[in-house]
Amino acid sequence: MIVQVTFGKMYKSTLNSLVCKILYLLIFWAVALSCRAQTAGSGRITGSLQTNANFFIRDSLIGAANTPQYDRQKYGAEAWLNLNYTNWGFDFGLRFDLFNNSNLLNPTDSYTDQGIGRWFIRKQLDHLDIEVGYLYDQIGSGIIFRAYQERPLLIDNALVGASLAYNFNDNWQIKGFTGRQKRQFDTYDPIIKGLRLEGYLSLGDSTGMWSMAPGLGVISRTLDDATMNSLVATINTYTTSDAFVPKYNTYAFSFYNTLSAGPFNWYLETAYKTEDNMNDPFGKFLRDSSVVTGDKYFQAPGTVFYSSLSYAAKGLGITIEGKRTENFSFRVRPQEQLNRGLVSFLPPMTRINTYRLTSRYNAATQELGEMAFQTDIRYTTSDRKWSFYANGAWIDDLEKVKLYRELYTEILYKYKRLWTLTAGVQLQTYNQERYEVKPDVPLLTTLTPYLDFLYRLDRRKSIRMEAQAMFVGKDEAAGTRQDYGNWLFGLVEVSLAPRWVFAASDMYNVQPGRNSPEVDGKKQSIHYPRLDVYYTHGASRFSLSYIKQVEGVVCTGGICRLEPAFSGIRFSLTTSF
Repeated sequence: MIVQVTFGKMYKSTLNSLVCKILYLLIFWAVALSCRAQTAGSGRITGSLQTNANFFIRDSLIGAANTPQYDRQKYGAEAWLNLNYTNWGFDFGLRFDLFNNSNLLNPTDSYTDQGIGRWFIRKQLDHLDIEVGYLYDQIGSGIIFRAYQERPLLIDNALVGASLAYNFNDNWQIKGFTGRQKRQFDTYDPIIKGLRLEGYLSLGDSTGMWSMAPGLGVISRTLDDATMNSLVATINTYTTSDAFVPKYNTYAFSFYNTLSAGPFNWYLETAYKTEDNMNDPFGKFLRDSSVVTGDKYFQAPGTVFYSSLSYAAKGLGITIEGKRTENFSFRVRPQEQLNRGLVSFLPPMTRINTYRLTSRYNAATQELGEMAFQTDIRYTTSDRKWSFYANGAWIDDLEKVKLYRELYTEILYKYKRLWTLTAGVQLQTYNQERYEVKPDVPLLTTLTPYLDFLYRLDRRKSIRMEAQAMFVGKDEAAGTRQDYGNWLFGLVEVSLAPRWVFAASDMYNVQPGRNSPEVDGKKQSIHYPRLDVYYTHGASRFSLSYIKQVEGVVCTGGICRLEPAFSGIRFSLTTSF
C-alpha cells in the first residue's frame, strides 16, 4: 500500500512536471510566432505583471512576531505574470505564479511554491464558444457558483476543466461546464459541473424603455471517495441523534432576473441547495456538541433570497437591497473552512469603506444564517458643487442576534476647480464575538468622524489631507474601552502628476482599550506610522512603503479574514504591455 501511494504521488508529480514543460514550450512558441506576426500584423501578444515584496521587521509589542517571516526569514514575495496571445481565431492565455515565504495563504505561516497558475485556450466557431483550461465564470450574482480570484486574500478557485457556450442569437445563450476546483498548483478531487441559460428581452416601444434579462442556473458537486471516507469516519464518532448519512451529490438551482423600466432597475435572485454536508464551526446545529472534539458536521438544505431595487434620475440615486441566507455554505468539500474551497459567493450587504478608520471593522458574510438590508441614497445639486450621501446597513442572524449596524454619511463640496472638501461621520455596532471569534466581549460600538481636503496647486500638483477619529464604547467588565480603544488618524499626500505621489500617515491609539498591548501591566498608546512613495512611468507603477499596521479584519468584495499586525517595508510593481 505504501509503495502504491508513493508511486501515485511520483506519477502525479511527473505528470504535472510534464504538463508544465509542454506549456512552457507552447508559450515560447506563441511568443516566437507573435514576434514574426507583429510585422505582418496578424498576431497580438499582451500581458501584465504584478509583484509584491515584504521585508519583515519584528515588533513584538504590536504582535508582529512569532511567525517564520519575523523570526528568521525576514522576507516574502509574490508575483503574477500574465501573457495573452491572439491569432488564427484563437485566444491563448498563460499565467506564471510565484510565492516565496508568502503570508497570503496563511497570515501566520509561510508558503513557498511556483509554477503555472493558469492557462486557457478559447475559440469561437460560428454560434459555439469553446474554452478549456483554468476558467473564471459565475452564474447570476454568484450565489450558487462563482470561480474567481482575489489576490489580497489569495483566493483563486478557478474551475480547471472545459466549457461550451451556444449563442442562439445576440440575446440568448446556453452554457455548460465541468471540471475540478483549483487548489494552489493542484486541484481538489470533487467534480463540479453546471449549466446556465441567460437572455435579454426588450419590451414596449422602440425606445426600449422596458427590458428584462432573465437567467437560470444549475450546479452539481460530486464528492470523491477519499473525502467521503474521511467524512464518514468523523460522523461515526457522533451520538445517534447527531449522526447522519452523508451525500455524495449536492445540487443547487438559481433563478435571477434584471427588470429595467426608465429610471428603475430591479434585480431578483433566489437559490435553493439540496441537502448538503456542511461544517458548523460553533456546533450550534448539533444536539450534543460537547462530545464532538473535531469537525462539527451537520446536514440540511439551503436557501438564499436576494433582491435590489435602484432609482437614478436628475442627480438622485437610491438603492435598497435585502438578503436572507439559510444554510448556504457551499464548498468543494465540507472539510474546507474560512475562504478555502468556495463554490458559491454570497453578495455582501455593507458598503466598501475606503478611509483607514471607517474600514477598520467589516461584516463578513454569514453563510449559515443571515438577514440583511442595506440602503444607499445619493444626491448631487444641479451645479455639481454639493453632493450628499448616506448609507445604512442592518444585519442579524436568523435567531435575531444583532450582528452589525452601520450608518455612514458624507457631504462633499467643490469650489471651482481649486479645492474639494469631503466630511462625514460613521456609526457602527459590530459583533466582534461572531466576526472575529473573540468570546465574551460586548457588542462593539464606534463613532468615527472624518475630513478629507484636496487642494490643487495647479493642473499637475495637488495636496490632500485626511483627519479621522474613532471613539469606541466602554467595556464595563474589563473597566476599559472596547477592543483597542480610541484612535486618531492623519494623512498628508502630495501628488506631482503624472509621475510622483508621496504620502505620510499615522494611526495613533490615543486611548488604549481592552486588547491594546501592555508593558509592565500598563496599556500602551502606540503610533502606527506609514510612509509611501509611488512612481508611475507609462503603464508601470512602482511603490515603496514603510508600514506599521494594527491587527484587523481585511475584506475584499465581501470576503473577509482576520489579519495579524504587520511591521516592515513593502515594495510593489504593476505593469502592462
